[in-house]
Amino acid sequence: MSWKTLDHMQLLGKRVLTRVDINVPVENGRVTDTTRIDRIVPTVQHILKSGGTPILIAHFGRPKGRAVDELSLKVTVPALERALGVAVKFTSLDQARETIAFAKNQVVLIENIRFEPGEEPNDPQLAQRLADLGDIYCNDAFSAAHRAHASTEALARLRPACAGRLMAEELKALEAALGRPERPVVAVVGGAKVSSKLDLLSNLVGQVDHLVIGGGMANTFLAAQGYAVGKSLCEHDLAETARRILERAQTTGCEIILPSDIVVAREFSAHAPHQTVDAQACPEDAMILDAGAETVARIGACLAGARTLIWNGPLGAFELQPFDRATNAAAQSAATLTKMGKLISVAGGGDTVAALNQAGAADGFSYISTAGGAFLEWMEGKDLPGVAALTA
Repeated sequence: MSWKTLDHMQLLGKRVLTRVDINVPVENGRVTDTTRIDRIVPTVQHILKSGGTPILIAHFGRPKGRAVDELSLKVTVPALERALGVAVKFTSLDQARETIAFAKNQVVLIENIRFEPGEEPNDPQLAQRLADLGDIYCNDAFSAAHRAHASTEALARLRPACAGRLMAEELKALEAALGRPERPVVAVVGGAKVSSKLDLLSNLVGQVDHLVIGGGMANTFLAAQGYAVGKSLCEHDLAETARRILERAQTTGCEIILPSDIVVAREFSAHAPHQTVDAQACPEDAMILDAGAETVARIGACLAGARTLIWNGPLGAFELQPFDRATNAAAQSAATLTKMGKLISVAGGGDTVAALNQAGAADGFSYISTAGGAFLEWMEGKDLPGVAALTA
């Protein structure tokens, strides 16, 4: 890939405009989960150790171009200072030039960039205001790379640009999964609705060797084949679309794996009375909440013969026991194969992180992305403006 990293840049004495994602959860004025802050530490510390001044540009929430007190990034400063081990100077964009001038071995954090009305429309004037504050642009926010905003796209074209450590790690993992993967490639796609992942499924059937479809969206495919799905979540109006995807898979040589046995219950609740039946035998008064043991075995065999796995979404109602069994079993199998060096596994998007954490399998995957929308659009085969700007 043709983008540069921090290792390609001379940082000594440079002001480094660093786009990060620190859109973290906050309660009662305190950050409750520092995961996103922790993940930018390698980039910021590298800039500091190289003699540069990191100038952090970030968004927080959806203020829609106006200042909103409860969406100020000031709340993140204590957590940033703990994670980075240095002082963080917080400033408005209007006062940023003076703040940066007096920053010595410190990090500068500019107020929520989405307070600026020009951010989301990708306004070139706002991008130039930002560019005037620094010498180098570093994007370490893959999670915002699918947005053509002033701080992610226009700014990257106004200064020498590179990917930060987190961005580079993400791009490398995704390139390994879909760019030039080791084959056979398996994709696991789950979740509630086909409608939210039409582009994803359409792209994957032309890219992967095996496509496992689970969760609520599998019900739509079963119904499209004439199977009764009872009271299950199902988009019956997308039956024809599902059939077209199945037909395209035959043309491209992609094997689609749908549930051959299903776990059904009469109510959507934990530990609800349930039974496992053939996929063609869902009772009229029941709903499909998970894939059965036979299906899990088929998925396991498919993973055992694969070299690359891309995972997005759960295989059942993983929030409710025992309807998390298929997700847990498949995830644990993937993690074990990865640890054995037999599989490259990349996961991300939506409920994926929560599902893999619950399964106790997250640490076994090669890479797990926390970038929901950007991860999905990459899997859909779309160009991401924030990445394209780095390769221009």
